[in-house]
This record gives sequence, C-alpha cells and structure tokens, in this order.
Amino acid sequence: MFDVVVIGGGPCGATAAEDLARSGHRVALLDRDGRIKPCGGAIPPRLMADFDIGPEQLLARVTTARMVSPTGRHVDISIENGFVGMVDRKDFDPFLRARAESAGAIRTTGTFLRIERDEEATRVIYRDKASGEERALPTRLVIGADGANSRVGKAEVPGADAIPLVFAYHEIIAAPQADPSFDPARCDVIYDGRISPDFYGWVFPHGDTVSVGMGTEHREADLKAATADLRRATGLAQCETLRKEGAPIPLRPLDRWDNGRDVVLAGDAAGVVAPSSGEGIYYAMVAGRAAASACAACLSTGRASDLKLARRLFMREHKTVFRVLASMQNAYYRSDSRRERFVSLCHDPDVQRLTFEAYMNKKLVRANPLAHLKIGFKNLRHLAGLVPETHT
Repeated sequence: MFDVVVIGGGPCGATAAEDLARSGHRVALLDRDGRIKPCGGAIPPRLMADFDIGPEQLLARVTTARMVSPTGRHVDISIENGFVGMVDRKDFDPFLRARAESAGAIRTTGTFLRIERDEEATRVIYRDKASGEERALPTRLVIGADGANSRVGKAEVPGADAIPLVFAYHEIIAAPQADPSFDPARCDVIYDGRISPDFYGWVFPHGDTVSVGMGTEHREADLKAATADLRRATGLAQCETLRKEGAPIPLRPLDRWDNGRDVVLAGDAAGVVAPSSGEGIYYAMVAGRAAASACAACLSTGRASDLKLARRLFMREHKTVFRVLASMQNAYYRSDSRRERFVSLCHDPDVQRLTFEAYMNKKLVRANPLAHLKIGFKNLRHLAGLVPETHT
C-alpha cells in the first residue's frame, strides 16, 4: 500500500515524488519513460535555488533576449545581474526522476489506464511497459501530473476536459558552427503572424544544439511548415535536425485541481503554464511541490478537503503574475499590428529591467512610481493607436 502514487514523471511529478519520499511517505512514481516533451528548456535562477539544481544541468546560460517584430525590427535585451538557464528535457527529466528514486520513491514504468476503488483501497491500474500486462498500485492518494491532456484529470476532476490548449512543436537541431549571426548566449523570440498567428516562435540555444519551434491555439495551422519557415528566416535551414517533438500546452490554470476524495492534479494537468511566455518548467515544479504538501496534509489529518491546498498554495503566490501575463497576451498577440507595438514597448529600459527581474525572481517587481506611470502611459498610447506602431 502506497501513501501516494504520482502519475507522470516530468518535472512536476518527479518533484512531488521526491518531496513526499524525503518526508517519509511511501511513494510510487509511474511514468511512461522515453517521451520527450517539446520545450524551449528555459529555467530561471530561482528554480535552481528553490529546487537545488546545480549548474552542471545547464547546457547554456542566456544573457541576451532578442525580441523580433513582424517587420523584422528587433531589440536586444541584456539580462543584467542574471541569466536564463537552458536545459534539454531529454536529460533534465530523467535526472529529476532518478533523484526522486534516490530519495526513496519506487519507480514504475508503464502507461496509466484507470483508477479503481473498493472498500479496501484506491488502485491505480497501469499497463507495464516490459510485460504488457495490467498491474495495480494500491494507494491512499493519487497525484495526476500526466500532462495537458491528462487522462487522470479527464476521468476524475470536473472541468479538466475543457482546458484550452496551445499546440507546440519544435525541432532540436545541431548548432551552427562559425556563423557570426548565431549567438549561443542569446535566445530569440519571434512575434510574427506568419510563424504563429496567436503566440510566438523561438530560437533557444542549448550548447551544441538549438531548439527552434512555435506554438498556436489554431488547430488548422501547419506547425511543421511554420517551423521550417522560421528556420529559413533565421538562417538555420541547413542545420542537421536531431529530433522533432510536439505536444499540447495548457493556456490557464484549472478552477479545480482535486476530486474532493483522493486525487489532485498538478503541472500541465492543472494548467499551470504562464500565459504570454508559455513558461512551464518552474511552475510545474512549484505545482508539484504544492501537490505534495496538500497530500501530506491530507494523509496527516484524514481530511480530503486538504487536497484543495495544492491550488490554494500555488495561486496565492502566482495568481497576480498569471493575470498580468494573460492581459498582456490578450492585448498584444491578436494581430501583427499589436505585435509590432509590443516589440516597440520592449525598447523601453524600464520595461526590460522589470520584465527580467520578474522572470528571474518569479514575482512582480516594485519600481519607482514614475517608471510605472511612464510604462502605463506608453502602453495606453499604443493600445489606443495614438502613436505609430514603431514608436519606442
């Protein structure tokens, strides 16, 4: 009998399993293994501090972000007093799963099928990868960390089947050699409706490799063709393609994360990907920790209502940031004209400083009132169309 079965071994599930195992609970971590989620791989310094991630996990340290407009205008933003760390999920996720196992979690490889209950226990039924047989993991609680199309969520939590999704696709390519236009310490974010009609494209360096991709909510969009166009536009068309990966990404946190009984969702399954940026690794690990805390409370008190702590803990710290980012996405991602204006705003030094201080520290930054007033005034003038699109 396990205290908790964690379904999904990405950053969220692995973090939840490790936290629970280190606190003395009997934990099983069920993962399909072998799947690599498409992801730019960006992690902030706060993640490394909060979750004890050493610098050896980084493939690159990005110190400049280039924002590119639909007309090709760009602004290079220096990340002062910090960096954006880059990891490859191919290596990062197995590292986190192995660390959870070292902490005492029991690793199980297979595919989740369903949850069954009787008077004795809740049982997670899965198909064992090696034998192909159905097997059961008896448990008191379940954490569903099985991604945006969570089978756990759809079966157990009301509303989980209606979460809006962005479809992301990227290609891992060999980094160009001796190309003066390619900077291995710069990430490029491309706001162009020809690449993505409602999100953005990216070029993120990973040391010897590069992640090139895009995302969109439009199901009719051809993600592979758009990525090919992006590679041509950025001079990366001739680089060797090493991997191609695609997956859905949720657009907003679910209103409810638990079933009121014995299941709680976390990570992509709970919808915790930042609007506007699409950043997910940090928020997934925070959600995994919150789910582990909620389960620990429930196991201690016997109150199923304590599972609600997972959402409460997460939203208490990150709700305001998510609302601000959602407002920005709704305001500026709707047309190329708005995207052009957004890149114009990025020329402002106060916008640059506040953006990356907020990214690195994962909280809204207090600035002097004049800076906020100036940014707000520029924002209003652009949204009202009172200045040209290229006005900085």
